[in-house]
Amino acid sequence: MQYPLLLILVKVTIFSMMLAIGINISFDQMLCSWRKPALLFRSLLAVIMLVPLVVFILLKLFNLPISVMMGLIFLAISPGAPLMTKRVQISGAKLHNSASLQLTLALLAVIIAPVTLNIFSAVFPNIPEKISILKVAQQITEVQFIPVILGLLLQKFAAKYAGLIAQPLNFIANTLFLILIFLVGILGLPLIFKVWGLPMVAILIMIIISLTIGHILGGPDEEQRSILAISSIARNVGLALFISVLNDVQKIVIPTLLAYSILGALLGIPYSIWCKRKLALRSKES
Repeated sequence: MQYPLLLILVKVTIFSMMLAIGINISFDQMLCSWRKPALLFRSLLAVIMLVPLVVFILLKLFNLPISVMMGLIFLAISPGAPLMTKRVQISGAKLHNSASLQLTLALLAVIIAPVTLNIFSAVFPNIPEKISILKVAQQITEVQFIPVILGLLLQKFAAKYAGLIAQPLNFIANTLFLILIFLVGILGLPLIFKVWGLPMVAILIMIIISLTIGHILGGPDEEQRSILAISSIARNVGLALFISVLNDVQKIVIPTLLAYSILGALLGIPYSIWCKRKLALRSKES
């Protein structure tokens, strides 16, 4: 890793955010998306089926470098980004609603990532397919589920201490998130020029169409629309990088992953602010 301190910051930020989720919402709230099967079906359709389909079509339409192809595929097969909840909260959505979907997607990624990569590899022979369900499960468990479970355990067996650290932990997680976004933007901008031109156009198309798919399939509820739209573009970059490491292609894939992350944030944040204003307006009217 070219920036070891940045990697440490990423790990600490994600751990603090997932721990905050575990402390601030109950296990029952984490299952709330499962109680709306129609919405859950549309969410899974958007995030784990239609977004990869968009990438598949883009790779067929555009003659992209193999490094960009691999980057977009690794992103497409990696749903359930840990930073998704913070990005969704910008839109005014409730934490438990976004966290429930994010954890569901992370859990399904254990199966979805290997299966979808095998499909892409069968169609595009140059795409590596070295991946293991157990290794993906280990990565997701270590990064996301362990801190969430730790937070739930603190809630149950040390509720007094959990209540004391909840607010400071939220502050720390939010601060680290802002610092991380700033540093990734500064350090990642030079790498964006490595995917300039047609690859950049493909990335922008992927983001815009994915955002639109999530917005439409989110249904009439403004909060659910924003949650699904952001969930569709918030790919698990950490998992995508992990898959690239397994295939020893991380050096050539990182520019695409960073370009997608930066452009996704640049397009996603204005959308989230717009959604927040609509939610605020709806609250005033009601």
